[in-house]
Amino acid sequence: MVLRAAEVSKHNSTSSCWIVVNAKVYDVTPYLDQHPGGAAVLDATPEFRTVHSPDVLEYLPKGSFLGTMDPADVASLPMGSSPSSSSPTATATAAGAPSLPSPPASTPPSPLLAQGAVPPHIAHVVRAADFEDAAKGVLSRSAYSYVSSSAHAGLSLRDNLASWSRVSFRPRILRDVRHASPRSTILGLDSPFPFYVSPMGQLGRCHPGAEAELARGLARRGAHYLVSNESTMPIEDIAAALRNEQQQLGESAGADGEPFPPSQIHFQLYVHSDRKVTTSRIRRARAAGFRSLWITVDTPVLGKRTSDRRLQAEEALDAGLEQAAEQAGFGRRSHAPPGHFQPSLSWEDLSWIRAEWGPAPILLKGVQCAEDARLALRHGCQGILLSNHGGRQAHAAPDALTTLLEIREHCPEVLGRLEIYVDGGLRDGADVLKALCLGATAVGVGRPFFYALAAYGAKGVERCIDILSEELLTGMRLIGITSLDQARPERVNASRLLNEIWRPEKSRL
Repeated sequence: MVLRAAEVSKHNSTSSCWIVVNAKVYDVTPYLDQHPGGAAVLDATPEFRTVHSPDVLEYLPKGSFLGTMDPADVASLPMGSSPSSSSPTATATAAGAPSLPSPPASTPPSPLLAQGAVPPHIAHVVRAADFEDAAKGVLSRSAYSYVSSSAHAGLSLRDNLASWSRVSFRPRILRDVRHASPRSTILGLDSPFPFYVSPMGQLGRCHPGAEAELARGLARRGAHYLVSNESTMPIEDIAAALRNEQQQLGESAGADGEPFPPSQIHFQLYVHSDRKVTTSRIRRARAAGFRSLWITVDTPVLGKRTSDRRLQAEEALDAGLEQAAEQAGFGRRSHAPPGHFQPSLSWEDLSWIRAEWGPAPILLKGVQCAEDARLALRHGCQGILLSNHGGRQAHAAPDALTTLLEIREHCPEVLGRLEIYVDGGLRDGADVLKALCLGATAVGVGRPFFYALAAYGAKGVERCIDILSEELLTGMRLIGITSLDQARPERVNASRLLNEIWRPEKSRL
């Protein structure tokens, strides 16, 4: 069915809201009460691409697709707050303006960035933590709230950040450390260093190039990338951006002068309540060349993201949605609509996921106790990621280092049989060594790369890697090791964290 502009333009209110994306018309009226920003966001067409992957349209309720429009007719529609309104395919609004295609080489500024803001010169960034201050000046309030938010009162996030300082080194002296290398492997694949970029959704909020821009920066340093299920670009486009950059680079040298191995991509999966949706995601990731599947297991439901809820309530009030604003405090307007997660996900589901994914590695993302590490081994997983979702899910969840120590204490049999990854709160490359000394394979780093991308694009991503890797290599030399196989438990003092790990004999009431 072909719809005319005059008809589409009538449906631009909270009682009847249509949008046009790639000349296709959708009725999203039932979704307004679930959408984080209600009509305020749905009308702001440039924000569609920065917040959503085009894939989200596939999961609208049956009957949402109303028909198509002639591109020439689309051009006559009222335009939203597009940064490039001269293009007939530049925007998409509830009033019916067209959608944003893939970003051109010189993409206009995102509407979710603070317009006109300029970050400090990148030379001022000498620690990974410095990227946050630089990004605050360019990110909009909503974008910064999204990335910095934590669960409840923020206890889990604070503990993540603090845990690294509660382990100290035991340096050895008079060792020949002239030739040191941080090279490692991740799931058997070579890596220039034992850290990777953690999955972060909605990177379009921080940079117009989104995940593709991040991938380009990573390719220039050989870093591994765990791609989010919630990316704002199709995963095929992300994989293509990485491959294209690698082809242009050819063979590049690392800090030690040796050619570094190519970046690899891995896929983080949220299991959807509709198995067909999950199956499609798995098959697409496999076809696109992703090397491993990391199943998120700490999110049967979305956690309470306090600052997000406050902002969503404010946006709903601004849009005149008073009742919806009152519900925002209870998570009714979260970015994850009903069905997005599968609360019934269980160990038995791993069998059909394995059948769909094939023989490549499967890991569980979000393991938070020793018992589940043991079960992951029994169920044939190749690895686990110890994580509390960046402090964004459970209140008072354990930090990754504490869980790692719990595993060492109560199920040491998984060490060496599972690859163990940790993430959450790391801001210094030298701290990567602490996790490795305690038995981790590698460490995931998230928010610093979001901030680096927001402030400086791919150049910021490269600098973030350079900062972390330089701190890591310096740290190795200063504790007296020249390769990562020398990172042993005796090189650290973790007694402060050990005193607080779970002990069954002390848990019986």
